[in-house]
Amino acid sequence: MATVNIRRNVDDKFYRYKMPSLLTKVEGRGNGIKTVIPNMEDVAHALARPPTYPTKFFGCELGAQTTFANDRYIVNGSHTAERLRELLDTFIEKFVLCPSCKNPETELIITGKGNSEAIHRDCKACGRQNDIDMRHKLTTFILRNPPKKDKGKKGGKQMTATANVGGPMVFEKGTNGNGNAEDGSDDGAQSPDIGLAAAVPTSGTDIDDALGRSDPILGNPDAAEEVSKKLEALNVDEDDEEDANSPYTALGSWLKENKTADDAAVISKIKELEIVGKHKVLLEIGQHLFTDEIAKEIGKRVSLLQVLVQANSEKHQKSLLGGIERLLALSPQSEQLLAAGTTSKVLMALYQADILEEEVVRQWGTHVSKKYVDKDKSKKVRKSADAFLKWLDEAEESSEEEDED
Repeated sequence: MATVNIRRNVDDKFYRYKMPSLLTKVEGRGNGIKTVIPNMEDVAHALARPPTYPTKFFGCELGAQTTFANDRYIVNGSHTAERLRELLDTFIEKFVLCPSCKNPETELIITGKGNSEAIHRDCKACGRQNDIDMRHKLTTFILRNPPKKDKGKKGGKQMTATANVGGPMVFEKGTNGNGNAEDGSDDGAQSPDIGLAAAVPTSGTDIDDALGRSDPILGNPDAAEEVSKKLEALNVDEDDEEDANSPYTALGSWLKENKTADDAAVISKIKELEIVGKHKVLLEIGQHLFTDEIAKEIGKRVSLLQVLVQANSEKHQKSLLGGIERLLALSPQSEQLLAAGTTSKVLMALYQADILEEEVVRQWGTHVSKKYVDKDKSKKVRKSADAFLKWLDEAEESSEEEDED
């Protein structure tokens, strides 16, 4: 495989930091066209970054959805290899190279708590620690999916680009560097989109204490996966639990009386009711935690929702949308809320916080359903989302025009 300098603007053939030249393959046609990056893992290994980071960066820069599944890294739309290589150069400049000495031997360090979290590049060559611009959307993804640490080395230090010189990267034991088991199975992984660490909130968040790292389930994703499998084996249908004594009804009642409760208190209540990880929790959260001022309140609950909406889980996202649909449709002020474009404002906030995925929102916005409210009300709520859906279309068209240029 052809290799290039990590800093492609350096012509020195003896430059010691190399990476494979990024390859692309366009698949599909029409609305289903997509660009697959077959050697993204090899490129990411050379950069000492998870392959999801540069792939997600491409999506952020191109305004396109990205997916990570079965070792395939995909960016929606048709994009040339040269265009993605240029974006990779930008990613390397912003998230890999040390700004002080331009050396790629860096690791990402996350500091702070809650809204004060920050990401730094810790350079192993010159010893400086430089901040990363937290305004870039990728930083939200990184905070939710912190880099894995190499447990094979004393002190648990993360790998840096020196691995490209001294041999292949060593990821966390038992994984392939993407949060999946080495044997290709999904055991212990919540989703290929997001690592195991994201099954619980990023260390240092405001609700970290409420969750408790020593918790036998939330503190151990492998145990959580095992418990989930056992529950599935019991063939329990959650949809049957709609009676007044169900834990979801209890949660809804509690939320009505405690709308101002902090995130930690909400998490503690969910744990108390033993419904951690259940998608129907989001239905109650969406309907009962917020008021008619949801457009203003949603931003304050982003951290909580990021924790509760399981990584890449369509069920959890749809349940949250269902709860919000009920809130807006059944409010005495429904007509005024919908006329004010509240639905679009809420969707925009959730989308920009990486809580909702584009495909899920599009499907919800274009398919009227009577699952949560009657069809007439459902249609009105979705009509109020037109502004956001139009914004998505325009962003996609703008991306396509840039590719043509």
